[in-house]
Amino acid sequence: MPNTLKDVSGFPPHGGALELRMANGDEPRELKAMAASLPTVEAKSRRVLSDLELLAIGAVSPNRGFMTQADYNPVVDEMRLANGLPWSLPITLSATDEEAKALEPGKKAAITHEGRTVAIIDVEDVYRYDVRHEAELTYRTTDEKHPGVAYLYEQGSHYVGGEVTVLENIFLSEFANYRLTPVQLRDAIALRGWKTAVAFQTRNPIHRAHEYLTKCALEIVDGLVIHPLVGGTKGDDIPAEVRMQCYEVLMEKYYPPDRVILSVFPAAMRYAGPREAIWHALLRKNYGMTHFIVGRDHAGVGDYYGSYDAQEIFEEFDAAELGIWPLKFEHSFWCNTCEQMASAKTCPHGKEDRVFLSGTQVRQMLTNGEEPPPQFSRPEVARILIDVERAKDNTDNS
Repeated sequence: MPNTLKDVSGFPPHGGALELRMANGDEPRELKAMAASLPTVEAKSRRVLSDLELLAIGAVSPNRGFMTQADYNPVVDEMRLANGLPWSLPITLSATDEEAKALEPGKKAAITHEGRTVAIIDVEDVYRYDVRHEAELTYRTTDEKHPGVAYLYEQGSHYVGGEVTVLENIFLSEFANYRLTPVQLRDAIALRGWKTAVAFQTRNPIHRAHEYLTKCALEIVDGLVIHPLVGGTKGDDIPAEVRMQCYEVLMEKYYPPDRVILSVFPAAMRYAGPREAIWHALLRKNYGMTHFIVGRDHAGVGDYYGSYDAQEIFEEFDAAELGIWPLKFEHSFWCNTCEQMASAKTCPHGKEDRVFLSGTQVRQMLTNGEEPPPQFSRPEVARILIDVERAKDNTDNS
């Protein structure tokens, strides 16, 4: 049966306990047999499946399922659950009109994916929602070019709220050696004797600027968790399996092994900028972190958010109620005069001394088989990315 873990190692989870919603023992078999007679809601996106994994392992505690309207409304409007706890993004399961008609509060339904029952939901609520209102407040735009907004517009017309029991994590074999649950990561941190730990969220390869700020953070806390997101990103983002190769080579050559853990974060990107920064921090609190790195344009996309909006939103909450402390970093660069990585806070020199490369420039260099300068990227990382670009070109031209 799903259970509540109040006695966990390390820093308290959000709400005080980890809510684990994974079925165990004979329950998956019994519930799958029951599901044959239940109405169904199809999990059409990787995001829903990723959210089910987060629920199964307690990463989105204190949530025990998809949000009812009682939680959904204050989360969208006020960034708080109905009980007043900070929570910045809704966790929702959408249903079509046809699916919603078959659902009844107080009864169970099966959540399916490609014909397989992956979870059971105890239906508490079936409700319509204002998609533009959710987009405006959570993403700060209703522009359908925004990937998070586009996702909302493609959803079904209703949300289904209720506690879930997860029967299967279909991504379990992906990065299995690095797929530490909150319980496992907390145990790993405790085993190392860390009293403080900082998480670094990333959906990109780690270049010199990222390396610099993570090492600055290591000067402050006992340990660092490099926690790359692998639960689904935009089509033009670098695939997770490629990024993992980059992280592994950096861990091997450039980080102290006794002070760094590499573990994957199975959430899907929302690209919600400031609100997602709070959400990412709260989930890392559940994984046992005491601190969270927030850099420039965290979880941003396009020009929808200001460079430091994701840092400023933390000022809207009392630090004690969030229970995890942000480490805020400005955009860093290589300074030719200082001969080291720096930021505007530490470097007195002008733009002519600073090495900046845009993502577009770097992609073009990689496509041409050129290594970005070592001030921007470790050569080992650049070579991995060049090999991937060459393989892609060979495939496209075959």
